[in-house]
Amino acid sequence: MITLETVNLEIDGPKATIFLNRPDKKNAMNPQMHLDMNQALDEIEADGNVKVVVITGNGDSFSAGMDLEECFLKPYDDPQLFYRTNLVALTWFKRLKAFPAVTVAKINGFAFGGGVLVTGICDLAVASESALFGLSEINFGIFPAGGASWAAAHNLPRKQALYYILTGDTLTGRQAEQYGLVNKAVPAEQLDEETDRLVRKLLKKNPVTLHLAKQVYEHNRATDLPTAIDYDQAKLWELSRLTGSEWINVALKQFEKRAYQPGLSTYTRSDSTS
Repeated sequence: MITLETVNLEIDGPKATIFLNRPDKKNAMNPQMHLDMNQALDEIEADGNVKVVVITGNGDSFSAGMDLEECFLKPYDDPQLFYRTNLVALTWFKRLKAFPAVTVAKINGFAFGGGVLVTGICDLAVASESALFGLSEINFGIFPAGGASWAAAHNLPRKQALYYILTGDTLTGRQAEQYGLVNKAVPAEQLDEETDRLVRKLLKKNPVTLHLAKQVYEHNRATDLPTAIDYDQAKLWELSRLTGSEWINVALKQFEKRAYQPGLSTYTRSDSTS
């Protein structure tokens, strides 16, 4: 366990878990947390073996969003300080979105503003049914910024995204699953088990394939079919080169022997985690 001032990081082989650790402040993100999150991502990248990163909160909250006083109110009269303070936050948000490992948000409680943003930019998300999400920025006179509106627009249907942006109303974990903000909502007592089940499934996959699959998805969301096909082919050659054509030499060789069924299970990798 690596203990920073506002973040705890646990690296356990191919799995890393980041705990937002300001429980007395509902894990609101202050300038120190933004610095600590960048450092946590540095540590994970330096390790070189992490395939899945889980982000959760200590206490009864995931994150109440940005610390309004420390991030906005106090530095506002110093434009350069205000800019530098929030640039650190925007830096790790963008890093997390493009992170090579698969990122999983584990929503254990309140997730407001920046908490919705982090949920939305993680690749996958599991929530407690009783978790509470909200974009409350409209209630203090601004719109969700810094990527929060992007997260709503890219994870919720249009009318639902606009509803929560314009009203500031909250939605439960169960509603978040219904609208697509999270993959699954479960009773609070099953949150650890469900997240671990998902992580175990991911850890059995080829990490290079996971990373390139993320890149292909992001690219192909914003392009036409012919361009997407060309990109797919280029990435498939890249994948083959980087993995020694494992999909041919290992996976399809096992399939040839009927050792597994691709529609129901994955092939066996020498470094997979059971």
